[in-house]
Amino acid sequence: MVQPTDGGPLRVVPLDEQRFPDWDAFVEGHPQATFFHRAGWARVLNQVFGHEPHYLLAERDGRVEGVLPLARVRSRLFGDALISTPFCVYGGLVAENEATVAALDQAACEHAEALGVDHLEYRHTRRRFPARPARTDLYATFRRPIAPDAESNLLAIPRKQRRMVRQGIKSGLRSDWDADASRFYPIYAGSVHRLGTPVFPRRYFRILKEVFGEDCRILTASKGREPLASVLAFYFRDEVLPYYGGGLPEARKAAAYDFLYWELMRRGCEAGAQIFDFGRSKQGTGAFSFKRNWGFEPEPLAYEYHLVRGRGIPDHNPLNPRYQRAIRWWRRLPLPVANLLGPLVIRSLA
Repeated sequence: MVQPTDGGPLRVVPLDEQRFPDWDAFVEGHPQATFFHRAGWARVLNQVFGHEPHYLLAERDGRVEGVLPLARVRSRLFGDALISTPFCVYGGLVAENEATVAALDQAACEHAEALGVDHLEYRHTRRRFPARPARTDLYATFRRPIAPDAESNLLAIPRKQRRMVRQGIKSGLRSDWDADASRFYPIYAGSVHRLGTPVFPRRYFRILKEVFGEDCRILTASKGREPLASVLAFYFRDEVLPYYGGGLPEARKAAAYDFLYWELMRRGCEAGAQIFDFGRSKQGTGAFSFKRNWGFEPEPLAYEYHLVRGRGIPDHNPLNPRYQRAIRWWRRLPLPVANLLGPLVIRSLA
């Protein structure tokens, strides 16, 4: 695809691994880019789940002017989609100008049509294409600046939740960085099972750490020698993003969840981070309320669609009443069985 300009033609081309550094340099420097726009996700999605990456790069005279991370997710249960980006809260088009946005979007729509998918999905933080179908009422994200000192951050937490943090501190909880997911995974797997959600394969977390290195870290809260809660967090520029977390059944009584997220915030503050991104939650859920109780205000996310073969916006989220029976059934599975079957199911729930 070519657009004439004084600086030469704008081309939209598939990303190859030789251009990963150029792609990531653009993402690092663009204010609207996120951790989930990084090129490493193409490797993660393909190696762990077998999803085909279709990353599009817009360039002019060899210089990157825009990026669009896409991966194809095919499922007998949930259809065929081209998504930016599967398993990620944010995605979509990032470009220097609207002409480049239009070029990337046109290339993506044409690609979706050629592949014959049901739909193309952009996980934007705000509407980019008001005329298209969108979901703006399902997910919200929670972001807030981090103060430069720990005490100010603690005082910014509403009183009731701050009391839980202090309870965890006074009870002798401690936090430690983990080199791998050996403590994290059984805690996380048990948590999602209690929610009726399939678990990711263990290798997913191993490959996340391999691909993103020190920008993917695991923090675990313990009482004595017993780990109670654990969280895998991403780091991007000056942001901290707790992403996958869980706790043992006794974690809530011990205030381990509150202590753990406070420790992540405190450590981020001390390392110079300026934004704490609590991630997305579905409106009307316990996680949504938990984040509001921390003083974070929800910001609705805009997931926009270009329909190809699909007749309407997909609704595969667990709040859909048609999935409630399956969720109850999954909760009744023995944990070892759920851990065995979960990775086979989760690849379709992007």
